[in-house]
Amino acid sequence: MTRQPPPWLDPLLTRLGSARTEDFTRLITPERGGRESAVLVLLGEAPDTGPDVLILQRAATLRTHAGQPAFPGGAADPEDADASATALREANEEVGLDPTTVSVLAELPKLWIPVSEFVVTPVLGWWHEPHPVHPREPAEVAHVARLPISELVDPENRVRVRHPSGWIGPAFSVRGMLVWGFTAGVLSALLDMGGWTRPWHRGRVVDLPPVGASPAPSAGTDEVDESAVR
Repeated sequence: MTRQPPPWLDPLLTRLGSARTEDFTRLITPERGGRESAVLVLLGEAPDTGPDVLILQRAATLRTHAGQPAFPGGAADPEDADASATALREANEEVGLDPTTVSVLAELPKLWIPVSEFVVTPVLGWWHEPHPVHPREPAEVAHVARLPISELVDPENRVRVRHPSGWIGPAFSVRGMLVWGFTAGVLSALLDMGGWTRPWHRGRVVDLPPVGASPAPSAGTDEVDESAVR
């Protein structure tokens, strides 16, 4: 079932009409190769906290992406009709999401993740009938949360993280979760496109904590000059 999205999504949907891969990453998606996959960027709205996005946290025992917050999603199966079908199926398998409660709004440009050799299509969805979700396989998913957009754009919750490899990228420190990497990059771009981003101090850089570290570092620690990390 498709439901009309709320007016606050109009600016984002309009902007996505001309979105390109370069709006999300500097990495060039290869024309061939890579494993096709999809993630669900599920936007909803709660009476007490307003617009939000569904994020899960991977189990700390996984061999890849251990402990990392992420959008629901994964590799495409042969029976999946398209990227939207992959994203909805994976979300159902991971957190028990009922696909009939989601209206697919757009498929974003395909993005390349070199470390896992995945070609990922983010699928934007409107959660028109939110319902309780939870980790269906605790060995894979440790936690599920609806993170309010108002908290994601709060300047106090925005930070950049430095990976041991030297890579530095955007991150969000919200409700005990440090959202970074691919997920934070897509979120950051969408917040910009929707006109929701508030000015924040990009010179705040923290080192990525070890898997399982708690709590996540706050955006107010380990400040450095922007020029030092370019």
